[in-house]
Amino acid sequence: MNSRMTTLLGVSALCLSAQAMAQVTFYEGEDFRGRAFTTKLEVSDFKRSGFNDRASSVIVENGRWEVCEDARFRGRCVVLREGSYDSLQRMGVDNRLSSVRRVSTNDTRYDSHSPEPLPVAGYEYRRRPNERVYEARVTSVRAVMGRPEERCWVEREQVEGRSGNKVAGGIIGGVIGGILGHEISGGKGVATAGGAVAGAAVGANVAHGGRDDYSRDVRRCEKTVDGTPDYWDVRYTYRNVEHRVQMSAPPGRTIYVNRQGEPRQ
Repeated sequence: MNSRMTTLLGVSALCLSAQAMAQVTFYEGEDFRGRAFTTKLEVSDFKRSGFNDRASSVIVENGRWEVCEDARFRGRCVVLREGSYDSLQRMGVDNRLSSVRRVSTNDTRYDSHSPEPLPVAGYEYRRRPNERVYEARVTSVRAVMGRPEERCWVEREQVEGRSGNKVAGGIIGGVIGGILGHEISGGKGVATAGGAVAGAAVGANVAHGGRDDYSRDVRRCEKTVDGTPDYWDVRYTYRNVEHRVQMSAPPGRTIYVNRQGEPRQ
């Protein structure tokens, strides 16, 4: 066998290998839930698989795939790169897909029109196509809240005058009263007493007018916790073995797991 034939066979083997690895899975529900349909080959009409106008989320495990609204790759089409797409609604093709085919990864014509997949695969607990699942009993569910946050605000606070001013006003009033009494009566007792009374009134006014009442802005803070849990810590038993998983929503009395006891949605 000459070297040219060997090279051609090698290239053909690589192409077949790439075709075998290329795979796309469609799910009836968003977030990779519900019934699934997987293919490694082009499908010109989803009616044959019972999945016409049903797909709501997609996982492209390898390669690049063109999905179209109508059979035989007609109507509006979108090219999906390798990755996960938790919702087709944003692309405007939710529950509308009818055909799919693989396109060359070297074809750059679709790059500017290809939507971005999720940065992190969000289907760790998704049900694989044709995977058998079992019910496992949930034993405990605990909502885990986030760290408390500090909430602060500014209040206007009224501050009353100090009592020392009132005492000082009384003393000043007494002195003034003595002076007034002396001036009025020339030092006679009765007039001096009257002067003291008048001086007390003056002193009261001095005490009131000299009071240092004022308002100020006060910063106050308190610790608050968001009412939405970060996640639910769930424990369940399967085949007499306890398992633990973090879930984004509280489960029911049972959850679905695979043969190894791994959660499946």
